[in-house]
Order: sequence, then C-alpha cells, then structure tokens
Amino acid sequence: MKLPSLDQAVHLVVKALSDFAGSGPGRVCEQPGPAGPGADAVVKAGPFTFAVTWVASGGPARAAARADRIRREAHAMGRKVIPLVAAPYLSDAARRRCEEVGVGWLDLSGNAGITAPGLRILIEGRENRYKRRGRPSSVFAPKSSRITRWLLMHPSESATQRTIARASGLDEGFTSRIVARLEDDGLVVREGGGTIRVRDPGLLLDAWVDAYDISKHRILRGHLPARTGHELCGRLSDGLLAESEGHAMTGMAAAWLYTRFAAYRLAAVYLEKEPGGELLDRLSIREEEEGANVWLVVPNDSGVFEGAEVREGVRCVHPIQAYLDLKGHPGRAAEAAGKLRERVLNWGRND
Repeated sequence: MKLPSLDQAVHLVVKALSDFAGSGPGRVCEQPGPAGPGADAVVKAGPFTFAVTWVASGGPARAAARADRIRREAHAMGRKVIPLVAAPYLSDAARRRCEEVGVGWLDLSGNAGITAPGLRILIEGRENRYKRRGRPSSVFAPKSSRITRWLLMHPSESATQRTIARASGLDEGFTSRIVARLEDDGLVVREGGGTIRVRDPGLLLDAWVDAYDISKHRILRGHLPARTGHELCGRLSDGLLAESEGHAMTGMAAAWLYTRFAAYRLAAVYLEKEPGGELLDRLSIREEEEGANVWLVVPNDSGVFEGAEVREGVRCVHPIQAYLDLKGHPGRAAEAAGKLRERVLNWGRND
C-alpha cells in the first residue's frame, strides 16, 4: 500500500481516534504550523484531545525522538491533552519507546496503544499494510549486521568507517553504505572528523531485535538425555570440545551462564560447520522435532561467534548474540532476556 501524505495521514488518524473514542466524526483543531513544532495536528475526538505527531517511518529512533517532543508539546498545551505518535506501522521497539515515556501510539495498519484518564486502547497483531514491494535490504542482514555488532560491543568509542570496516571484515564501500543508512535512521551520529558513534546503544539493539529472526539460521533439532538444562549444556559443550568442533552456546544456556537467572530445558549451540550423522551419534543426540531439547544451529554468517568467551568452562556467544537469540526461544526466554538486559546490556540505562 502506498504511503499517505501528511494530510491523508491526519485524516486517517482522526477517523481511527473517533472510532476508538466511540464518538461521532472527530475534527482537527490545528494542523501543521499553528499546532507547534512538535505536533502535526491537534485532534478532538469525543471528550478527548490529542496532540499528534506523524512519523513516516516507524523505526524506534525516529519514534523515540518524536515521542519526547510530542510529550513536551502536549504538556505545554494543557494537562488533559494526550500525546500521540502515529505512523503507517510501528515496530515493537518503537511502541516500547513510546510507552516508556508515557506517550500513546497508533499505526494505520490497525494497531494502537493509548492510555489516558477514561481511555484505554490496546490493539496488537495487525500486519504491516505498508510493506515495500520486493525483498527489502536491511542494515541488519547477516553480513551487514557485523557493523551493528561491532558498534554495540564498543558503545563508547567514536571510530572511523575504515576502522569499523577492518574490524568487521567488510570492504569500506559496503561499510559506508550501511553506516549511511544507520545514520539516516537516527541510530548512529557522525562527529567531527567523520568518526561514527552509537547514538543510543539500547535503541540500536532494539532495532536489531525487531529485524532479527533466529529461524533464518539452519537449525537441527534433537534430543540429548539430561535431567536439567545445566547438565544438558555441560554434556553438549564437553562433547563438542572432545570432538574439536568449533561452537558457542547461545539463548537460554548462555543467558543463564551470564546472569544465573531462569532454569531452562532447551540448549542451543552454534556450530562452525554442518553436523554430520556420525557427530550426532558420538554426541548421543537423536534428531527429533517434537520434544527437542537441543538446537544445533549453523549460522548464516560467522559474525555470531564474534566476542564469544568461556564461562565456567563453556564457550558462549557474546551477550548481545544471546539476547538476540532469546527472541526465538520458548519458555521463560522473555524473562531471561530482560535479566540479561538489566545486568549485562544496560549501558548505564535503567530499563
């Protein structure tokens, strides 16, 4: 679906807010200019007044910046004015950023999260109606994401593109294009001398998580007898070490070794090469989809091993990779991710 103009977007937002408020047709009190620098429109719908800012691209960086501005703008207009970020579609990370600062959100794909005195709306699960045609390229594609990985592993550094390219094993032209897109998305800033640094590490990680899908790697599922997740992880790690197989634990097993939080039943491990039947036999792993407690993951890019370290005799991926992979794990993965973010990946921020 074609992206609407600002006027069209405001019209659609007014209609949606009127439907949510259960009132007759809403109206625009003010629209660009008179509404103030942070608002694209002030909308009256039933007994509610909204200060609305429109974000044409619903990524977390732009949404976070607009949410801060519209919150201040709404406060200046009066205590009862409800700040609202609207977009064609808002990513999960963008929604969370709005909620963190007490700003409502709405997208034209049919999702909304608005909480105010006398009004509570939560609609999720509607698909993006404004997807671009064709296969979209991404700054978080397997090879491209090496740049984000390096930036997050060096969040306080300001580095040249050449330094980033060499550290990531990428050519300078490719790195320049990816950095330019990260800059355009508001995820990195360019400083004097042309060096690059992360604007907000948490925001960059959120954006990556939104785009990440562990199923894009090749996953072989199986079963290895063990009474606990910790025993399972140890048996798997010891067996791979004995076979001299390059590997690194990820997901719940790695998160537990970094935080000691949440018992688990599934052990996921990255392998540097495709496992053969003989290796599975020697490890006593039986291929099994139902009831699998082991994931042997062959990555779509070797970058997943960057920053791996040994914890209690077990080689684990960097906490950033473990956090990403928890998105696709069952059980208490969301809680484990929260604890990993709180204790290890907080970058001085209280999440």
